[in-house]
Amino acid sequence: MPNDGLGKKIEGAVDKAAGKAKEAIGKSTDDRSLEREGKKDQLKGDAKKTVGNAQQNLDDLTRR
Repeated sequence: MPNDGLGKKIEGAVDKAAGKAKEAIGKSTDDRSLEREGKKDQLKGDAKKTVGNAQQNLDDLTRR
């Protein structure tokens, strides 16, 4: 993925979706470690999306 705002937002969405899947599998198989890993991945995805939004906002400001 490119290291721009949109790329970060996409990476964040992918991480969040993968995290939700891991969490669900962890819950259904009673695998607490996988469940925690899924929650961690979701937080990482949220952080990447936030960084991506910030990068896009900065890019917009510098283009004015």
